[in-house]
Order: sequence, then structure tokens, then C-alpha cells
Amino acid sequence: MALMTGKKCLIMGVANKRSIAWGVAQALHREGAELAFTYAGERLKENVEELVATLPDHDRVPVYPCDVTKTEEIKALFERIAADWGRLDVFVHSVAYAKQEHLIGTFTDISWDGYALAHHISAYSLIETTRYARPLLEAAGGGSILTMTYMASEKVVKRYNVMATAKAALECNVRYLADELGPSNIRVNAISAGPLKTLAASAVKGLTLLRDLVEEHAPMRRNVTLEEVGDVGLFLASPLSRCVTGEVLHADNGYNILSASGSAQP
Repeated sequence: MALMTGKKCLIMGVANKRSIAWGVAQALHREGAELAFTYAGERLKENVEELVATLPDHDRVPVYPCDVTKTEEIKALFERIAADWGRLDVFVHSVAYAKQEHLIGTFTDISWDGYALAHHISAYSLIETTRYARPLLEAAGGGSILTMTYMASEKVVKRYNVMATAKAALECNVRYLADELGPSNIRVNAISAGPLKTLAASAVKGLTLLRDLVEEHAPMRRNVTLEEVGDVGLFLASPLSRCVTGEVLHADNGYNILSASGSAQP
């Protein structure tokens, strides 16, 4: 029997085939999980549906709308999952957004509106979606919540700016949620992946140079792949990590352990 056979998994945040959420979804599906996806707005609906259509059992994979800035859509999403599935074993939260000007501009020029928007979508949304996912995870006897962060929450990465502060808040949310939900046998963890060519990362100038630096300096002397990060997600979603919660697991071939002199910024 495959590792995730019978497990019902909600994947939030797929934008295209390079999305970390898609890498995790593929790993879960490979191990027998039943999947459901969300999309944020009509612009991304077609992308998600095209990817879902590549799955062998695509006719049994639901795709739901959910804009995490709208409480009514979050509530409706989990009501539909409750009606369709009755429970949830894994919730993958891979949602982040910041205005372009607050990534490429100076840090002191970040507006309150831009700061609040980045934190709402990238950090607070984990709290609000978990609030509605919790009863479904409890109905399954517990489960796993997984989100995505980045090393810029710990160290200065040029041009990450407001998103770095949002990721730092997200990691703090992971710890507090893990503490609160632990008695319900619900684990909450984050993956801090190396620089991948995702849609979100494309907004960060200097990504190509950063990938070159990782390949040159990381202990493993290579960049991570989407498949590798997907397998890390599978581990955190599966019973193999049943004693792991409140953690930020780095999947970057060791780049995060280097000192400033060993991990020059682009």
C-alpha cells in the first residue's frame, strides 16, 4: 500500500507547473493521496484545471475557488470540503503575495497598505484557513498542515523586503498553531526551500544570481529541484513525520547554514 493511500489532501496555492504546491501535490498523488485544489481568481483557474487534467484520476479531483482575503470564500471552501469529504488529513498552504514595488524599492518606502496586504495574504491567511480546516482535521483524528517560507525571514536577502517580514510572521504563526493544535493531533510545519523558479520568485530580481550562488557555495554544490522539495512536503504530510511539529525544515542543500562570507548576497 502506498504511503498516503486514503488520505484526503487540500492543496492551496498552485499557480503553474513550477509552483512548490504542485511539486508537493505530485508527491502526495504518487503515494496514493486523494487531492483537491483551490485557485485564487479566474486568472489562475485555467492554469490549475490544466494541471489537474494531467492527473490519471482528474475526473475525481475537485477544484474550488478561494481568495484568502475574503472570509466568506474561505468559509465556503471548507463547507464544501466538509460536504464532499467529511474530513481532511492534509492541508497544504502555499500562498504568498506582495506588490512588486515593495520588493524592488527601498525598505523604508514600504507603505502600510502594502505591508498589510503582504502580511494578510502571506501570513494571516494561514491562521484564518486553519480556523476552518481544524474541525475537518479533527474529524480525521488529526493530520498535517504544511506551509512555505524562505530564508529571507532569518537573514537579509536583497530585494525580498516586505515578503521577508511576512515570512517571519508566517514562521511565528507555525509555532503558535503547532502549540494550540497539538492536543488534537494536528501538526503544523513549514518548508524553507532553496531558490526555485516559481511564479512568486520571478518577482524577486537577482534570482538567477542567487541560484548561481547556491550552486557554488551550498554544501551539496547544487540547487534543489521541485521534485526534491515535493518529497520533503510528502515527508511532513505523512505519518513518517508524526513526531515533528512547529518546525521550519530547510530544503536548500544546506545553504542556510553558511555564514555571511560563505553565502554572499546577489
